[in-house]
Amino acid sequence: MPRDEVLSAYDRLGGGPVAVRSSATAEDLPDASFAGQQDTHLSVTGIEELLEAIRACWDSLHNDRAIAYREAAGVAHESARMAVVVQRMVDAEVAGVLFTANPLTGSRSEAVVDAAPGLGTAVVDGTTAADHYVLDGTEPAERGCLTPVRLKELRDVGKRLRHQLGAEQDVEWSYDRDGTLWLLQSRPITTLYPAPPKSTKPGPRLYVEFGHVQGMLQPATPMGMSTLKSMLAGMLASFGLTVEIVDIGGRLYGDLTDAMRDPSTRQRLVKLMAVDFGPRAQAVVEHLLNDPRFAPEHGARRRGAAALTMGPKAAAGILGALARPAAARARVFGEIERLRQQPVADPSTAAELLDLVEEATESSARLDAIVWPVVSGLVVSAALPPLLKGVASDDEIRTVLGGMPYNVTIEMDLALWRVAQRAVPYREMLLHTPPNELAAAHLEGELPDVGLSAFLDTYGNRSAAEVDVGVPRWSEDPTPVFAMLANYLRVTDPEQAPDRRFERAAARAEAMLAELAQRARRKRPVRGRLTGFFLSRSRELTGLREAGKFAGLYALRDRRRRLLLIGAELQSNGLLERADDVMFLTLPELRTAVERGDDLRQPVAGRRSEYARELRRRTVPVALLSDGTDVETLLPARASDGHTLTGTGAASGRISGRARVVRDPASASIEPGEILVAPTTDPGWTPLFLTAGGLVTETGAVMAHGPTVAREYGIPAVICVPGATERIRTGQLITVDGAAGTVTIEQPVITDVTLTP
Repeated sequence: MPRDEVLSAYDRLGGGPVAVRSSATAEDLPDASFAGQQDTHLSVTGIEELLEAIRACWDSLHNDRAIAYREAAGVAHESARMAVVVQRMVDAEVAGVLFTANPLTGSRSEAVVDAAPGLGTAVVDGTTAADHYVLDGTEPAERGCLTPVRLKELRDVGKRLRHQLGAEQDVEWSYDRDGTLWLLQSRPITTLYPAPPKSTKPGPRLYVEFGHVQGMLQPATPMGMSTLKSMLAGMLASFGLTVEIVDIGGRLYGDLTDAMRDPSTRQRLVKLMAVDFGPRAQAVVEHLLNDPRFAPEHGARRRGAAALTMGPKAAAGILGALARPAAARARVFGEIERLRQQPVADPSTAAELLDLVEEATESSARLDAIVWPVVSGLVVSAALPPLLKGVASDDEIRTVLGGMPYNVTIEMDLALWRVAQRAVPYREMLLHTPPNELAAAHLEGELPDVGLSAFLDTYGNRSAAEVDVGVPRWSEDPTPVFAMLANYLRVTDPEQAPDRRFERAAARAEAMLAELAQRARRKRPVRGRLTGFFLSRSRELTGLREAGKFAGLYALRDRRRRLLLIGAELQSNGLLERADDVMFLTLPELRTAVERGDDLRQPVAGRRSEYARELRRRTVPVALLSDGTDVETLLPARASDGHTLTGTGAASGRISGRARVVRDPASASIEPGEILVAPTTDPGWTPLFLTAGGLVTETGAVMAHGPTVAREYGIPAVICVPGATERIRTGQLITVDGAAGTVTIEQPVITDVTLTP
């Protein structure tokens, strides 16, 4: 350490007490503040004490908490460097922290101040009861250690900092004995979810997250976002809703404000949320129906009333499927096979390939052979609860929906189980070789044929987050498939074999169906016959709900292949680093690159970095207001005893077992009988269900993909459990009660303990 230079600088600062603060290269990143992870020393006086404090700050770069924080934030240790800042101490009368946005709710319309007399360390360290102020633009009351004048000054300073630094700020400040405001530190608020884009429409807006409907909470690639927007707009149009789809944090949100304010659609929204978007979205909409900012506009044009009633085409398609379910199923699977086998030619130039991609994006052709049978199954399953009200419990109805035939995702999972049975002679190799090495060997043709190639011919279009065209398919990278095969090979009890479990779930469903049909006829003779008809049709049509999405994957297959071919040509011309960089561009950018030869490597690098940062985000708000407020933070808190977590029952049954928390299915290892705890699930996750004893998720809807498959395997499932992946740890004994919608933590994680005398 250059002692003389430090001494000279200390003298120029005026000597006396100083603050010695760490300033590492990894601090104040957009998603990692490193607040409090490295050392700060206050009121340091004298050169020897100053030199020791500087050494301590340097050393704190490698303390245990800083190392653990970097690992959790995905920051490479070798990239971290430490500088030390020495500041003159402020003789503080009052000090504290200013957040330019509310860190609890996400509202950009509010600033938050915590303050206490004296140094601000007591506020930052949480060792004192600070005065807490929420500033929403109204005149603050006279209370605590800050006057209204000082509160206004702090908020105004916060606005200037936010404008100059380009992001919401976490500011440490101090008022000295002369009343001068000193700003000690300012860094981004890293916990905020990105705010919605500015709307040109007046008043607050409501944005509901749509990705979890498809079991997808990870961000979409920029190229995937465009496909998803058009897909969701088409889905909502079938409900008579014209919804603007926006990108917030790489996730899909729909602006439901107009539907909320339209008298003809606002009440229907609650039912729509309950069926397709889940109980969390339903609770948000119900809460905001009573918010005067979203009051109905009685003079508004009735935008959706006519569209919400089924047209003749829809009625004919649904009634036809109900009358002849076997013929409807034949049409569905015939169309899927046609799509799988239809020959597709690719032109040789990037410009011609891009023409085909753009034409496919603009195409709005509907596959009626698939759409109406799928909708018929959804209608039947949605009709069962009202028809059976007073006759059957929700748990009994969910039992009827178990072991459901004609589900392409179930068939996929059972097909992989058959591959696993053929792979038993190679069990040790498959269990003890990393899945990525097995995947590479398979692609090179170096593994014995156990039927995996045939499996990938049929199901290789699938993956987790498969609705994003930017995500690699299993046919490109079968690593997740090998991880799942290893899970299956751990099943040694014949009674726990997935096909046997599915058969048992189907038998329970058929027995319950017969009992409920008889019970309904006995209790309500006329209505009972209709109920019996719908119960039987549920077994013939509800399993088709996965078929529509599965069929749509063939168009995504072709789109992805052509985009990668374009990317390969741009890579060969030095415009991209990798062929799959094309997925981090928009179609207009891609058109410009193809026609003008623009170098896109720099914008792609920035977007890849942002995408990687969003992949690490653990929670995604189900609904946002236009000022960034997470609407769920406004709802009354759920009562909890600390051991029982409450969600929504999605598959009947009750089971106790060890928890296995999984955030990425690609390399997940689940022992038979363990309970899968995940942020969300989509069809790419469902092979894990074959060995799981139960399912717990943080998001979802009862009729979404994951819960549907859980019911059909007969494993208990509870969805929409807030913070499940944080509050439950791998190894804990938990009990999942699908009827009650609860998850009970029975005991802490059991670890090996070494006793010493």
